[in-house]
Parts: sequence; C-alpha cells; structure tokens
Amino acid sequence: MSYLEWAESQLAEIELLTSMFPTLDELELTDQLALAELRDYVESSASADSPPPSRPQFLIKQKLDCANTETEVILSCAYPSEYPSVLPEITVRCSSLSRAQQTELQTHLNVYLTENCQGEVCVLSAVDWVKDNLQVFINKSLFTAPVSKKEPASSQPQEVFSRLWIYSHHIYNKSKRKNILEWSKELCLSGFSMPGKPGIVCVEGPQSACEEFWSRVKVLTWKKIMIRHREDIPLDRQGEDSRTVESIDSLRKFTGFEEAMFDPHGNRGNHMDLGQLYQFLNEKGCCDVFQIYFGIEGR
Repeated sequence: MSYLEWAESQLAEIELLTSMFPTLDELELTDQLALAELRDYVESSASADSPPPSRPQFLIKQKLDCANTETEVILSCAYPSEYPSVLPEITVRCSSLSRAQQTELQTHLNVYLTENCQGEVCVLSAVDWVKDNLQVFINKSLFTAPVSKKEPASSQPQEVFSRLWIYSHHIYNKSKRKNILEWSKELCLSGFSMPGKPGIVCVEGPQSACEEFWSRVKVLTWKKIMIRHREDIPLDRQGEDSRTVESIDSLRKFTGFEEAMFDPHGNRGNHMDLGQLYQFLNEKGCCDVFQIYFGIEGR
C-alpha cells in the first residue's frame, strides 16, 4: 500500500468515529490541524511516496457501568503514517485501576490487537475490547490490593539507586514525548530524553520508580525499544529515611528531567548532532555510555 491509501483509510475511520461519537465528551480531536492536513492530503491526491505532514491524534472517552459504578475510560490514540499496515498507538487510562492494573490491561490490549487486527483499522475494535474486559481488571484491582503491613526495620528491602539508558528506533510522537516528560516528573526521576532517530531516554532515581517508568513506556507502540544499559547501586540503609533520600540525590548526575535537542537536521529535522550529544554526556560524567549506544568512542 502507499501513503495515500493509508491516509484514505485513516480519514475514513476518523469520519466513522466522528459519526459514532458525535460530542466532545465522547471524541476529542486534540490536533485539528493534523486532521485538516490529512483531509487535504487525501482530497488533493498528494504524492503516494511521502506521508502527510502531521499525524492525527484524538481521545475517545467512555463512561462504563462497572459493578454498579460509573467509570470513565479514556483511550488516547495516534496514527503512525503507515497505519493501518502497522498498529495505532493507543494508551488506556482509567482512574478505577491501579498503575499496575492499567499496565496489565494495556499489555493484554496490545496482544489482542497484534493477534487480531494487523493490517486493518482497529480503533473501534480496541474500544470494544476495553468495554468487554475492563470489569475483569477492576475486579483484580479490588481483590488483589495488598494489605499494608509495617515490616520491622531489619527486614525492609534494601534501597537501590538505578539509572536506565533506554534506546528506541525513533521518538517522534508528541503524545509519547509528553508522556515521557510527565511520567518522569510524577515519579521524581531525573535524566533526559532525546527525540528523533534514534531516540534516547535516561532516567535515574529509586529503582522502584525507574522500573515503574519502564513498565509504562515499554507497552506503548514502538518499532523498537530496549534498555541498552542499566546501573544499579545498593544504598546503605543506616540512619533515618531522610538519609536514604539524600544518598539517592547524591548519586544523580542530572538535575531534573529535560527533553534535550542537539542541532536537529536532516530532511525531517529528526537527526541530532551526535557530537553535541557526546559533549552533553561528557559534561554529566556519562561519556562511557556513548560507546554502549553507538559502538564507537565519542569525541
């Protein structure tokens, strides 16, 4: 298929969704310009060799009756240029689920779409699957909630500081970039993300927070994503809890979390200057990781 044929399928699905969810409370197009550009691309029969200039993104909001309680579920959707030949990027949010249960639901949804919807428009299928299966995950959330017990200090698990170096084939999508920034802030992680091709993310902080960040990021739709390198440093738990926090902060190499751009270039402005990236890592005392990422020594 060509980009034009993909774009025609995308526009047809959006028009169907608009007719099925006619109000803003049900369907919110978060980028009206992208939709206008998609429609213009299709109507003008633009070149089939290049994708539309931007990608539609939208939210589908559903109020579902679960256990006699109204629960709101939001599906955040974005179309890759090659959709429906590749799966769309769909993230599910539900306040009635814990983070762990949301991650599990997301994983099961991705498996269902991979096994049943490859090569077809599938946003409605995703909505229907969530409607059919949400109650199962809410039940799990209710009945498997752990009972809080204060353990003796001697049996508490040792605190570990972690730094994860994540590699992605590319990071273009605005909603993914926003998620990375928001999740790192929510979890009190420091580090940086470099969008473009390739995409690089570094997060550092308590191991549990780093693992939670990775569990959320990895279930999004990626062409390729992996932890390329990780550093885990056990902390001495002697003293009060405040000392542990200070120890974690003393090991950080980054202040806060930022999206770092290094002289973007290339036809789509999606390639960063790797020399500037090396200098950035060198200033942070992390230059060794450059060779781990790219197999060459930086300079």
